[in-house]
Amino acid sequence: MDKYEIIKEIVIILAVSLPIIFLFKKIKISSVVGLLVTGVLIGPFGLGLIAKPEEIEVIAEIGVVLLMFTIGLEFSLEKLIKMKRLLLISGGMQLISTILLSALCLSLFQIPIKQAIFYGVLIALSSTVIVLKILSDDDLLDTPQGKLSVNILIFQDISIVPLFIFIPLLAEGNTLNLLNIVEKIGTAVIILTAIIAVSKFLVPKILLELAKTRIKEIFIMGVLLLLFGTAYLTETAGLSLSIGAFIAGVILTESKLSHQVVADITPIKVAFNSIFFVSIGMLLNTEFLLRYPLEVLLISISIILLKSVIIALIVMFLKYPLRIAIIAGLTLSQIGEFSFILAQTGKSYALIGQYYFNMFLGASIFTMSLTPFLIKYSYPIGQNIAKFFSKKDIEPFAEPEIRKISGHVIIAGFGLNGRNLAKVLKETGIRYTIIDTNPDTVLYYKNLNEHIHYGDVTQSETLIHAGAELAKIIVFAISDPRATERALQMAKEINPNIISIVRTRFVSETEKLEKLGADEIIPEEFETSLQIFRTVLIKYHIPLNIIMKQINLIRAESYKMLRNDFNVEELIHLDEILAQNLTETFYVTDENTWKGKSLREINIRAETGATVIAIVRDKKPIANPSGDEILKTGDTIVITGTHQQVDDTVQMLNRRD
Repeated sequence: MDKYEIIKEIVIILAVSLPIIFLFKKIKISSVVGLLVTGVLIGPFGLGLIAKPEEIEVIAEIGVVLLMFTIGLEFSLEKLIKMKRLLLISGGMQLISTILLSALCLSLFQIPIKQAIFYGVLIALSSTVIVLKILSDDDLLDTPQGKLSVNILIFQDISIVPLFIFIPLLAEGNTLNLLNIVEKIGTAVIILTAIIAVSKFLVPKILLELAKTRIKEIFIMGVLLLLFGTAYLTETAGLSLSIGAFIAGVILTESKLSHQVVADITPIKVAFNSIFFVSIGMLLNTEFLLRYPLEVLLISISIILLKSVIIALIVMFLKYPLRIAIIAGLTLSQIGEFSFILAQTGKSYALIGQYYFNMFLGASIFTMSLTPFLIKYSYPIGQNIAKFFSKKDIEPFAEPEIRKISGHVIIAGFGLNGRNLAKVLKETGIRYTIIDTNPDTVLYYKNLNEHIHYGDVTQSETLIHAGAELAKIIVFAISDPRATERALQMAKEINPNIISIVRTRFVSETEKLEKLGADEIIPEEFETSLQIFRTVLIKYHIPLNIIMKQINLIRAESYKMLRNDFNVEELIHLDEILAQNLTETFYVTDENTWKGKSLREINIRAETGATVIAIVRDKKPIANPSGDEILKTGDTIVITGTHQQVDDTVQMLNRRD
């Protein structure tokens, strides 16, 4: 039965992980943490359901390869160039400063410099999987702190490849000097360049030929061959499987079929990645954890504080408000999944002993588990700390006229919606001022003579400087729902009479915003639904005034009908309208099939039941045209009949024989 041992182990993983992930989802903890906990429970240091996880580790290695492959697929050079400044400064400063400061702190405890640098590398990386999942679920990716976090995570992911090359240089017996580092990296670059050059020439052609077969199995197997073949080549060349997988992903990014590759590989990746996280959990020595609980806790807290402070300082260096800096710092304060991969690599080079490896695993799982709570409570923590230092966190509004004007509009957030509003207000002569937290945006539009100012809209001082006491309207066009709620509350406290218009992504946020005093709420989610609703009704030739009455009724009830708690009978029944006759027009183009034919030849009434009541030619109407009337280019035919008859007529006139 030994040959079926791997099947038994996979069954155990699935049986235990499913209820744990479901439970963790209910209490809003990442599924990654659930998988780690599963590994701890079933592993050799837990219940012992899987006593020898060697076979599972092989599957986990495949998960790592697939993870690196998908990161390569998301690696777009063009996209990175566009956000190069923020990416390089925020990501580069975070990675380098965290490694160096961590190594410095660890060296104070008599840890050799090579090991200290290696541990610094492990600490520097954050969890892309957990953070992006939480930010996406909470609709925070478009917030300033969300964008900063994504930039830092992208830089960390890109840095994995050079870090894999760098780690062997720290191994015992290697001299850590600049010449040695340059030589090793140079050799690796030459090897990688050769592989990329050959692959880039061949792969797109091969992939296209595979796609032409229209056999899905052949396409997927070809992609997997490319993936594992490239990984095997880099491993043979003295690098690693992970680097090869990353290269394979980068190569396929240039292909027009990359989206199909992602769609086909994602289910496989999810399955293997899950086993990867379970295998990491199996490595955690619970006896060690129980023996050194205070040490693990102290190290975990130290890592969280160190990373939070470093990232917060970098974000503040980029001129973002203190509140955003603190939120970004706490968001990325955990140890990431790639640290596990690097730790395993370092273990093979004797860079980390068993004691420190167990300590690292305990701290990693603890910081990962805390991430959902740290992100959740980073907002009140950031808010309170920023409030304490509020006077230092705001740029004074230099223009004295801002404080004197009244009856103006305050635009909070200068993204697409804010810019469009400002454009309209400028054309209509309505005075306005803008507040934004992005220093680059503020500087750019200040140079264009816009009334824009840097500041955190959640701070009362910022709103006061913007003239909130005398403003008529404040429009919230920011992408951070929590910041919107706080800023709305502050604005109403400063000026209870100010009219507040709030843009929100989801209608579920409407009720809370109403309680905070929002006068108008525009949820993008349901405005899109209304636009679709309007377009559908137009296709059914419903009169525009009836359509607008329907839409206004839905809006007046705060979209309650779309939230399933509205009396639908209040809407006008459209079946009665559809049963009535209507009039429609049809323009005859030069390409029209019926051009040059008489109305008798077309025979609309016999074909559809509709009636042609007029033809407009050269801006002059021909009422009740006879059957001998010939259609000409530029004619507008006026048709009457039921909705169905008119639809059939339009379809017939559009027909191409």
